[in-house]
Amino acid sequence: MAIRKPKRRSRYAKKRVKPSFKQKLLGFFLKLFFVVLVLMGLGLLYMDTHIRHQFEGKRWALPAKVYARPLELYAGLPISLAELKIELRGLGYQFVQKITLPGQAEFSTTKAIISTRGFQFPDGTERAQQLILEFSDSQITDINSYQGDPLALVRLEPILIGGIYPLNNEDRDLIRLQDAPQGLTDALIAIEDHNFYQHSGISLKGISRAMWVNLKAGRFVQGGSTLTQQLIKNFYLTSDRSLTRKLMEIPMAMLLEWHYSKDEILEAYLNEVYLGQEGARAIHGFGLASQYYFAQPIQELKLHQVALLAGLVKGPSYYDPRRHPQRARSRRNLVLKELYNQGTITKKQYQKASTSGLGIVKQASLLKGAYPAYLDLVKRQLRQNYRDEDLNSEGLRVFTSLNPITQNKAETALVNTITKLKEWHGEEVAELQGSMVVTDPQTGEVIAIIGGRETRYQGFNRALDALRPIGSLVKPAVYLAAIEHGYTLVSKLDDSPYSLEMHGGQAWEPENFDHQSHENVQLHNALAHSYNLSTARLGMTIGLDPVINTMQRLGITRPIYAYPSLLLGAQGLPPLEVATMYQTIASNGFQMPLRSIRMVTDSMGEELSRYPFQLKQTVSSNSVHLLQYMLQETTRIGTAKSIYQRLPDTINVAGKTGTSDDQRDSWFAGFAANRLAVVWLGLDDNSPLPFTGSGGALHAWTSYMTTETLESFIAPTPEGIEYLWIDQQSGDLSDEMCEGAQQLPFLLGTGPTLAVDCRSKNKNPIFQPLDWTKHWWQ
Repeated sequence: MAIRKPKRRSRYAKKRVKPSFKQKLLGFFLKLFFVVLVLMGLGLLYMDTHIRHQFEGKRWALPAKVYARPLELYAGLPISLAELKIELRGLGYQFVQKITLPGQAEFSTTKAIISTRGFQFPDGTERAQQLILEFSDSQITDINSYQGDPLALVRLEPILIGGIYPLNNEDRDLIRLQDAPQGLTDALIAIEDHNFYQHSGISLKGISRAMWVNLKAGRFVQGGSTLTQQLIKNFYLTSDRSLTRKLMEIPMAMLLEWHYSKDEILEAYLNEVYLGQEGARAIHGFGLASQYYFAQPIQELKLHQVALLAGLVKGPSYYDPRRHPQRARSRRNLVLKELYNQGTITKKQYQKASTSGLGIVKQASLLKGAYPAYLDLVKRQLRQNYRDEDLNSEGLRVFTSLNPITQNKAETALVNTITKLKEWHGEEVAELQGSMVVTDPQTGEVIAIIGGRETRYQGFNRALDALRPIGSLVKPAVYLAAIEHGYTLVSKLDDSPYSLEMHGGQAWEPENFDHQSHENVQLHNALAHSYNLSTARLGMTIGLDPVINTMQRLGITRPIYAYPSLLLGAQGLPPLEVATMYQTIASNGFQMPLRSIRMVTDSMGEELSRYPFQLKQTVSSNSVHLLQYMLQETTRIGTAKSIYQRLPDTINVAGKTGTSDDQRDSWFAGFAANRLAVVWLGLDDNSPLPFTGSGGALHAWTSYMTTETLESFIAPTPEGIEYLWIDQQSGDLSDEMCEGAQQLPFLLGTGPTLAVDCRSKNKNPIFQPLDWTKHWWQ
């Protein structure tokens, strides 16, 4: 086996020299520097991508904005000057002696001059213009432009009633740079960054000054930030005062300036900057701050107002003009002084603006949050079609049917009634609560909702969530079921004492409110006077299931339990569901889903969904016609006849009082041709009340209805209905000339067959019986 000889090292080969410590250290630092350089490059690349992605994409989570119905003005519109002022106050208009700007109005005894702001509606733009409106007898008689041209129809901008906010509770109204007053951008740059248009994102002079201040203080107290750096801090980083955050700001600000123009950066700043706090809601951007502090659009602000907003940037809490007006004034005047020193404004402008008042509205939010109960309903209906993340981030615009004038009238009526009842009944009703729902019976639109006596309170919404026994409000369903089972308005009912043996040996023994029985009564009189005994017998005779079926066809969707007490209103319902039931009655048996939303658009105004008028006939119009007659009788001669102590006799209304067991709930539900309202009064602890439905809720209902321009309810007579003259006492056929005769409706072929003969005894009657019924049909 051959043995390999090791190779000999050449004598000329160099000896391997080990690197010195210094060389090793230098190599290490070179490698480290290279790694750091690569990491920094990657970091800058990530920063750059992140900045451009967020700045060019969806920069903010925009809350959905919810609007009331726009007020349409035209000649012949029944509206008073006082009602117009309610609408304009809700819009934040200023009432002045002489209008000079949009968002102002002036009034005389019979005239209003309005300078509108205009609005981008989904179906087109309503331009800003000056209007002259002439009034007579609570009605617009003429409407012209300021140049004298007649106008057929003008829409005011809708009131913004609230929003649906993201989880961080940030709120903002986006504005474009060209829409911002020149004075605002001048003031902001003058006080925050007067070299904004010269630097490249950072100010070395500002950073040096801040470093010197921080060294003297021994801690980080000043940042020397430019507007670009402030935007970076607010948009991408945190508000922590730390060296790390400050070092991050510098390259990010330079990258932002590299990619985007100064105007783009300034516009983003105008919409991002934090300017105040309303409870849990953060006020961001000058667009929303203008509404929050002045209740005016940003375009309408004057020099002293924009200077105040610019001054708030340094410290919205410290300079809060509501809590610290003197600080705010000093800060504002400093901004004005800077503008004057830089030659942006004249001495005269400076002196006028610096001596002006702050002009802050007293309420922290004049418009938003004023209708919490209605907004609650809107949110619930929206969530049937939209995800929460869409509602609180996509900037949707929601147009509703809320009528702010009606809402104001309803609130006034309810609150005043509660106040009077507390005065009359003392401590027993010290905690009295109430709610109200108002709809348009012709369309099913909900136009006003009150969730409690504290109408601005965003807590428990009794109109939607308070399940309270409805008492006699259920009786129309019982009597409608009876009509469908062959009863007529003159059918005799037994109103004698009644006892029903229940399971377990107990007995159900209802009583009439007056603790009296009335023997045999005609069906229409039993409902008008709300007799319990005859209603209980009637309901048990036709059966509980038909009554439940009738309630469901009237619009009740929640489970209804077949207990005898159901017949007298033991079923608990919130006012909104009661309104659904009476809406079907008012609309001749056509069930209309109550709706609060008309349309939803995206942030650009493109329609996403519409909520059109819907109806489905669920009850025969013939049967409902008989019920409508009886409910009108209730308001004329029955438990609700006190209505006509305040309403004119020529206005037909229909309705029903309701009082629950042990007098714990006071209800009234009623309607005219153009308004339907349901009122509930009670105590949250379910204690008994010292008044009934007619002694409480009916007062609030009547007080509200007297403020409206009501259209008389005239039920068209269906083909299957005939009106016959009936003797009130016997229920037999009579004659128009007979004393005590009343004209009643019947399904064809169901009228009485017997007749009374009174002509020979009463050839010259001394009065025309029941003349008020002539308004009940066409």
